[in-house]
Amino acid sequence: MRKVTIIGVPMWLGQTHFGTHLGPDAIRSAGLIEQLQLSHSEVVDAGNLPINIEIDVVCSSNSCIVRNLEGVCAGVSRLAEKVAQTVKDRRFPLILGGDHSSSIGSLNGLSRHYRNLGVIWYDAHADSNTPETSPSGNAQGMPLAASLGLGHPDLIEIGGYRHKVKAENVVLIGIRDIDPGEKQLIQEKQIKTFTAEDVHRLGISAVMEETIAYLGRQCDGIHLSFDMDVIDPSEACGVGTPVAGGISMDSNLQAMNILAQSKVITSADFVELNPLLDKDNQTAKAAVALIQALLTD
Repeated sequence: MRKVTIIGVPMWLGQTHFGTHLGPDAIRSAGLIEQLQLSHSEVVDAGNLPINIEIDVVCSSNSCIVRNLEGVCAGVSRLAEKVAQTVKDRRFPLILGGDHSSSIGSLNGLSRHYRNLGVIWYDAHADSNTPETSPSGNAQGMPLAASLGLGHPDLIEIGGYRHKVKAENVVLIGIRDIDPGEKQLIQEKQIKTFTAEDVHRLGISAVMEETIAYLGRQCDGIHLSFDMDVIDPSEACGVGTPVAGGISMDSNLQAMNILAQSKVITSADFVELNPLLDKDNQTAKAAVALIQALLTD
């Protein structure tokens, strides 16, 4: 029986759309715990971390600008400690966001326990900006770059060390909205990428099987970071940065089933649900269904 610890991260300061801090409780209210128990998981809900939701002063340092830097750093630092302890306790960390900047903390805490942590970044966006390349200054668009050791010192040095993840241990899936600086970084680092168009062309089964084989050769743990905006907005409208042409729910559920059968996923976060933008809890219910599929034995 899988031992799961749910960690809520009510954070929205990594972007500009108020409401993602309500995501963790919306997913719980949509029946998450009950569904996981049906999936034969032993579930402990650790509640929500104490996260500041008040906007702070924009930080400017050496021309590097990150919105709400102090609040973001404080939040992800708390998450890193909680995740590290959860893994130490031999439990599966299931992190509920919150905006995607929270993954800086997820990967920080996880990387303390793995030599070669693999990451499946399942997202409409690459989240690989640095303060110099970001059009917005939102930390939401920086977590992968920061985890690779690139970006504002305060973000990349959380936990006292840089380079939580190696570029060759990352796979991007579902990408369809990418900034020029991100494109350059991905090319320079040779990060394996499947765009949404690739998924439509190749089929989700082929993409997931190739991803599992690629990471399985070199990684001693694999984290799934699932941004709800990877889903086509016609099926999941409750996100702050929807992008047309996304992956269907049927394909996403198939992907989670493939990952479940492979038994390679050692932790996961599901982020960017904004209940204030949702309709009839459509996106919250989608999150529950995806998590259940991923964690079904």
